[in-house]
Amino acid sequence: MAKIIYTHTDEAPLLATYSFLPIIQAYAAKAGVEVETRDISLAGRIIASFPDRLTPEQQIGDALAELGELAKTPEANIIKLPNVSASIPQLKAAVAELQGAGYDLPNYPDEVESEQDKEIRARYDKVKGSAVNPVLREGNSDRRAPASVKEYARKNPHSMGAWSPDNKTNVATMGHDDFRSNEKSVIVEKAGSLRIEHVATDGTTTVLRDGVPVLEGEVVDSTFMSVAKLREFLTAQIAKAKADDVLFSVHLKATMMKVSDPIIFGHVVRAFFPVLFEEYGEVLAEAGISPNDGLGNLLTASAALPEGEAIAAAVKKGLEDGPRVAMVDSDKGITNLHVPSDVIVDASMPAMIRTSGHMWGPDGQEADTLAVLPDSSYAGIYQAVLDDCRANGAYDPVTMGSVPNVGLMAQAAEEYGSHDKTFEIPADGTVRVVDESGTALLEHAVQAGDIWRACQTKDVPIRDWVKLAVTRARATGSPAVFWLDETRPHDANLIGLVKKYLTEHDTNGQQIEIMAPVDAIKFSIDRIRKGEDTISVTGNVLRDYNTDLFPILELGTSAKMLSIVPLINGGGLFETGAGGSAPKHVQQLVKENYLRWDSLGEFLALASSFEHLAQSTDNARAQVLADTLDRATGTFLLENKSPARRVGSIDNRGSHFYLALYWAEELAKQTEDVELAAAFGPLAEALRSNEQKINDELIGVQGSPVDLGGYYQPDDDKAAPVMRPSATFNEALAAL
Repeated sequence: MAKIIYTHTDEAPLLATYSFLPIIQAYAAKAGVEVETRDISLAGRIIASFPDRLTPEQQIGDALAELGELAKTPEANIIKLPNVSASIPQLKAAVAELQGAGYDLPNYPDEVESEQDKEIRARYDKVKGSAVNPVLREGNSDRRAPASVKEYARKNPHSMGAWSPDNKTNVATMGHDDFRSNEKSVIVEKAGSLRIEHVATDGTTTVLRDGVPVLEGEVVDSTFMSVAKLREFLTAQIAKAKADDVLFSVHLKATMMKVSDPIIFGHVVRAFFPVLFEEYGEVLAEAGISPNDGLGNLLTASAALPEGEAIAAAVKKGLEDGPRVAMVDSDKGITNLHVPSDVIVDASMPAMIRTSGHMWGPDGQEADTLAVLPDSSYAGIYQAVLDDCRANGAYDPVTMGSVPNVGLMAQAAEEYGSHDKTFEIPADGTVRVVDESGTALLEHAVQAGDIWRACQTKDVPIRDWVKLAVTRARATGSPAVFWLDETRPHDANLIGLVKKYLTEHDTNGQQIEIMAPVDAIKFSIDRIRKGEDTISVTGNVLRDYNTDLFPILELGTSAKMLSIVPLINGGGLFETGAGGSAPKHVQQLVKENYLRWDSLGEFLALASSFEHLAQSTDNARAQVLADTLDRATGTFLLENKSPARRVGSIDNRGSHFYLALYWAEELAKQTEDVELAAAFGPLAEALRSNEQKINDELIGVQGSPVDLGGYYQPDDDKAAPVMRPSATFNEALAAL
């Protein structure tokens, strides 16, 4: 039987799965397609990491490793929903929940003081951050807005804030002594192994990482951020925000950049509260309270200390004396500095741009903002968009063009922060990347506290990336622009390879350009205003940024993107959009039994998955499922059956019902497969005739709190009934 793997993930996407997966499995079975699940949730990954501490009943297999191997085969057909890219506070919260449920898991060791601590930390480090994506992404990324979604956005435009020429929102970035300016890059001449070592000024050599495998032609980079210069920069920006009377905000990615960005975040907290750390820094450090975990954790954890009240008073005084801070939740007093994973740059910057360049202030009102992006690698793209909106006003969803993306990400390409090649430097000296002959390929003079990192980009993914870019340009007729800066060492190496591999393809009649990111975004937004489309061909980090930036401006959300990963060995990975809003949706469900999560991304991915399955296994019925699901999704959008905004309206569960109804009706009336049509006719009739009753059952449960039995690991026996409250709908589906 043909097989699709549907991933069991976290938060709102997981809750939606309780409702949607039974529909998928029932429909797919009629085409001889089996839909199985694999648990790659944060809780599942934690449990799989400690089998030696758990009972046989508690143990589960390493589903992520299993899927990683599957992704390398032609048979792979994986639907990947958004998962938690855990910051350390999230990781600790998940561990605490599992401990409370009876799992004998160790605490995450903040300080490594023994070999056991080192071993426990190593296991958890494989779980935190963007641990899932590098394993599954054995192909490059093709992300775009489907025609039906783009058409819906034009007919039902989302709100866009007005702009004025005197808007004072800007981006602040270092521009020197940061990752961008210190980068070095080399193309490895032969396969082998590299060693990363730190040579202190007294000659002591410490191996930071040994046995880093490399292939011939692989691009290897290294760089560092000067923490002394970072502190100077942050102090200056805090003063500037206060002088200019704008909100202060910092925009990092403490999830994907799981080693570097929490450290940077901690320096921001230190810089904002200099008196606090001057007076109580040692007390906090001795108590194991790190600013890297955010202001919220600092306040909570320090409350139990004898100095707790004085520390809280010092924080209050720091907020009063400093600039106004951008807020995550002004009603609850949650600032931009409270939790490192609350403000993720690729989602927070587009949301700010969409809202007149504003963030929310402590008074609950919108205000101009100084957006601090310390590293200058890509900060300029956001400044370019801000300047364009200041000069030309907001973009118009009714008329604006589109910027799909072809992203280099296969085989962990450019994974700057999701791996074990990022280090906080322990002492002054030099960090070197050394080959097997002892030759230093890359080296940097560093100081204690600096953040050093390296990354790798293999040749096969680069070649495949160029091929995918040409394929998409040919298929669409749109220009394809490689966002590469010849003055940046890594990009300079990629430019040489891109030019080389472009000669392997017929590019006659296609406009294919190479531009530095700031030039590329100016080119793209100029075309957007003319209603023209431009394919952005980018590296891994810009893929993340662009596939939030442009969809949020074009569609109002990045969750409505079609995200296909053609795997290099012939399989398919189908991603379902971004999960940045997922935590808030869970909170609302628990509070009032209403889930606002939009599963459109799942609908789009599922149709592509069926189509891939039909082509790879010659399953004609899978193609019928794909075609009818596409048409049903179009009806779903035209009928505006996405979750509404408030209790008493259809939510995620109602959306699933209507998708099931429209899909059953499309299957019942299609003529390609008469037997399939006959099978779905009674279901279509049952759902249509009971539409009001099913709606009443779905909406009738709303308004009261619900118990899911857990946040990171809901109890299936509690969560499934919450997400499937319509007996009429469930019975009709079971009858299929």
